[in-house]
Amino acid sequence: MPPTPAISDVEDLRVYDRSLVEINGTSYFLATKEASGPKMVGVQGDSGDLAGAQPGPGGITLFPLTPGNAAALRKRLPWLAPVPLGLKTSAGFGDRLGMATPGHVHALWQLPDKGDAIGPIFAQQSVRENTRTGRTPQQVVDEATWGLFQEGWKVPWGADADHLKTTDVTGQFVDAGYTFFTIDPGDQVDDSAQTAPASALEERVRSLPWETLEDSLQDLEARYLNTSFAIEGPAQVFDREILWRAAAKYGAAIDHTVAMSRHLASAMGDRLFDLEISVDETDSTTSLAEHFYIASEMNRLGVDWVSLAPRFIGRFEKGVDYIGDLDEFSREFSQHAALARQLGPYKLSLHSGSDKFGVYRIAAKLTGRGSLLSRGPLVHLKTAGTSYLEALRTIAEVDPGLFREILSYARERYEEDRATYHVSARLEKVAEPDSLDDMELSGLLDEFDARQVLHVTFGSVLDRYGERLKSTLREHEESHYGHLQSHFVRHLAPFVG
Repeated sequence: MPPTPAISDVEDLRVYDRSLVEINGTSYFLATKEASGPKMVGVQGDSGDLAGAQPGPGGITLFPLTPGNAAALRKRLPWLAPVPLGLKTSAGFGDRLGMATPGHVHALWQLPDKGDAIGPIFAQQSVRENTRTGRTPQQVVDEATWGLFQEGWKVPWGADADHLKTTDVTGQFVDAGYTFFTIDPGDQVDDSAQTAPASALEERVRSLPWETLEDSLQDLEARYLNTSFAIEGPAQVFDREILWRAAAKYGAAIDHTVAMSRHLASAMGDRLFDLEISVDETDSTTSLAEHFYIASEMNRLGVDWVSLAPRFIGRFEKGVDYIGDLDEFSREFSQHAALARQLGPYKLSLHSGSDKFGVYRIAAKLTGRGSLLSRGPLVHLKTAGTSYLEALRTIAEVDPGLFREILSYARERYEEDRATYHVSARLEKVAEPDSLDDMELSGLLDEFDARQVLHVTFGSVLDRYGERLKSTLREHEESHYGHLQSHFVRHLAPFVG
């Protein structure tokens, strides 16, 4: 009998060499029969409970990339299952197409430590994004799984159920194996308390849900009034107005967050998970006193969390760099970081964090004095739409005609689709598709207004052009990965340098 050929040498099969792994005498790998054909799991040996077997060349059995097969592979190759990452410096890689994970891996491998210092959250999607992309939480995890399998990634990684607002949506993320849950009580934040007249605050404070907060106004004031909290710089003191503004603004949000966290703890049972608290999508900034109040109340109520996303000074708009005074940001961020060390430790989370190149080194430096529980900066970077924009950059280069159609449609949809985003792009500043030569199209991805218009219209664009876009990226996947790699090295390098 002739010897079994090496898997990478089997004819009529394109094998992704980095995926090849042998465990318990069975080899697993990712392959395609044709250059741009569907990817399949190849098995040489015991295929166990993988389903949908198709005979392949060289004694290999091929299986489709189904949810059931993803689950079966995670059991056999446990590093393909997400886990909690705790206080490790971390970055979330939102992937609206389900095709970007290999590029994200390539970026991590380009870092001096090969990505070991950053805990990657490769599966990250909010309910809003799932609705607009037509994907499910399970699809998001599975597509990250296949991308990691393809690249041979074996380092712990996480999955983030982003911006959860109500308990009724958490079950699908729990069932899909998510390990990181971002609670967003923004709808319960009373922004008007920031500037309301003092005479109007008392009624708002007295109407807080004191019973579920396990508190009373008298006890609240006993804990805080005339209490100073020392951070970098002069100590700050709570007087009644400062306290009442903080409680009126965030009291209901704290109540909602506690209820959400307890619901999640019950649903997860004995499974460990990371929790993030996000109050960044509000109109008013989170003051240092408000940060102190939020964290202190979460501690009092027994909430265990790993990161907090305040509403920082300046503007963190989608797809563009930080808008504001970086010196002022640095001074305030330093104090937020000191509070996070003092009251935690926990990480500070940069939401809408993609493309904020001006703040990365500041955030890394000022959170770098971590704890024995964290080897690196106590910071979490959250990105999302920037990966989609790099996909469009690839399209602009390899299929200018498709990119022109997408740009034209994005211009039509922008005014409606921008409604749920904090963006300030002006449509009149975005070039008409036919006014540019083919070689100029990708340059739009470097322009403020065009980036935001393309960023927030992703749902509409995917409804109309999704299959063409994905098919084109499959045909040019190395170019796609290359753009993601160079783009994300810029994001990640400041946190490990």
